[in-house]
Amino acid sequence: MKIRPLNALLLHVVVLLAGVAFAFPLAWMVLTALKPLEQTMTLPPVWLPHRLYLPDTDPPVEARQVGRFERPMVRIERDDTGETEWVPREYVSGGELRVISSTGEETARFVHVLEEIDASPEAPWYRLRAIHPDGSLGEERLLPADQVTRRISLRWDNFILALRAMRMFPRYLANTVVLCLLTVCGTVISCALVAYGFSRIDWPGRDRLFILALATMMIPFPVVMVPLYGLFRWLGWIGSLKPLWVGAWFAPPFYVFLLRQFFLTIPAALADAARIDGCNEFAIFRRVLLPLVKPALLVVALFQFMATWNDFLGPLIFLTDQRDFTLALGLQYFQSQHGGTEWHYLMAASTVVILPVIVLFFFTQRTFIEGISMTGLKE
Repeated sequence: MKIRPLNALLLHVVVLLAGVAFAFPLAWMVLTALKPLEQTMTLPPVWLPHRLYLPDTDPPVEARQVGRFERPMVRIERDDTGETEWVPREYVSGGELRVISSTGEETARFVHVLEEIDASPEAPWYRLRAIHPDGSLGEERLLPADQVTRRISLRWDNFILALRAMRMFPRYLANTVVLCLLTVCGTVISCALVAYGFSRIDWPGRDRLFILALATMMIPFPVVMVPLYGLFRWLGWIGSLKPLWVGAWFAPPFYVFLLRQFFLTIPAALADAARIDGCNEFAIFRRVLLPLVKPALLVVALFQFMATWNDFLGPLIFLTDQRDFTLALGLQYFQSQHGGTEWHYLMAASTVVILPVIVLFFFTQRTFIEGISMTGLKE
């Protein structure tokens, strides 16, 4: 079936738009990790991290934005308290500041108008404070946005500061790496053996048991979560890493299915020739078939690695000691231990956490695609 040029063009456009849509959260996370805190939650959002500098200063003086006005404002002085503040222009009329309380009652206070600005969404004004060399802030200044100098600046030190703030990051990393090694090894070894038995050895009830194993995939984890917790509590494993890796050594059914389909693509004549040479089933599995299914084994290993690396619900349920936390659970703890979320540090730590997965997929994508494309294609 030939694909027409117009259809091929539309297909490429759809794939490109889908790729951009999937890459958008990643790009936003990385860019947020490189921003100062005041630029992380602004409206409209700030895409490129930048630094602000006051005009008419030599050398340029960096400033921090502490406010933004997008409608006409007036600076008033209250007669009763003598305090000054900025309020929208429509709140002041005839020398009175009209305030509506939470009960809906309107009150008026006499004020003096000290200053007015004609801000708008197209021409906003910034409230800035100069940053002194020692890091302290100077007096507040109000300037139109077009008079403020912007320079793109990436805050690479956010990554170092974020990891310092997450004091137990090395421990979280070590726990996660240990879990990944145990689950990947257990999944690859157990699933390869079980898949070989389901695909190359004929024994009574094989197909029915395989269907039953696949049926267990339809049971959602929340259904078995409480029974599993009770079982691991009875075994005394709650508060340890065992509940998170022991199950991987009992052949998860999805990976068994994946490897079984790959085993079926290998001609049976290879195993028959090995039997004629005197090999037993285990020798055929280890010496003949296992080297031929390396692409599928790498796919299984990559899937299991990503599942373990990103797992949050399992550690949340079974781990009780902070020293045993994984990276996913450590990120959540890092966010909750502060009164207000420091989004630039959180995004920096999140970028560091997902970086190994991206790098691993980048270097294994050829084998990954080959393993997926060849699975289930029997000659």
